[in-house]
Amino acid sequence: MTEQVMAAIDGSKFSEGVCDAAAWASLALGAPLTFLHVNDNHVPPEERNLSGNLRAGARERLLEELSQLDEQRAKIAQEQGRLMLQAAKERAVEDGVAEPGTRQRNGTLVETLEELQNDMRLLVIGKRGEGAQHDGDHLGSNLERVVRTLHRPILMVPESFKTPETVMLAFDGSKTTRKGVEMLAKSPLFAGIPVHVVIVGAETGDNRSQLDWALKTLRDAGHEAEGAIRAGEVEATLRGYQEEQGIDLLVMGAYGHSRIRHLLVGSTTTEMLRRTSVPILLLR
Repeated sequence: MTEQVMAAIDGSKFSEGVCDAAAWASLALGAPLTFLHVNDNHVPPEERNLSGNLRAGARERLLEELSQLDEQRAKIAQEQGRLMLQAAKERAVEDGVAEPGTRQRNGTLVETLEELQNDMRLLVIGKRGEGAQHDGDHLGSNLERVVRTLHRPILMVPESFKTPETVMLAFDGSKTTRKGVEMLAKSPLFAGIPVHVVIVGAETGDNRSQLDWALKTLRDAGHEAEGAIRAGEVEATLRGYQEEQGIDLLVMGAYGHSRIRHLLVGSTTTEMLRRTSVPILLLR
């Protein structure tokens, strides 16, 4: 299948932002757009004590009724998913996408995305899902698992999305972030958008050389680009620069051992992802 922009939606308040971001990416990349909804049928059932004082016939009737109830719930979930996908498709058409596609699957989100990742050019996903949409600054557990599992770029979207007018790349001279510079320089996703390159660290000759390379690569590709080297704690420094400059979208590497790429290593996700009010494009 042709590589496409794939957008994972559910019943959360983040789905509208996901739809708008996915439509923007699809149009900018000239790539097909597919909306995906996954009915999670791996939710553990409530513990049911069927022993009690029920006789055999009563237990059989109860089990039959519970089975029928499960079937009804599955049908309702399927119909809800169909309606969500239809609404997403209509919103994308309003945004200018000609023929968005839809897919509904049963299973877990992470396993489904892993199975479909060869079809993806980009995954768009909300900051949190339906089960955690009211959890303030917390990050959805599905998002953390998706980031750790997939080997495709992931655009994480907060509650709303607007077409970015400025982009910031968190850069450290590593292989991943140098690829990020090259990707950003040539990608139609960022055509005509000014780029800020930020290194968190000391003002050293090596950091200055790395920054100069990044800026030259971007400018040679036709971008308006500026850069900065700032000392401080990584997350606070990047977030401070983003707020100071009014950055609309952040690009960063997802894994690694440097201070910047270490943001997603560990048992919890970073404050950058938790607190961000702008989309983040995570590169692998």
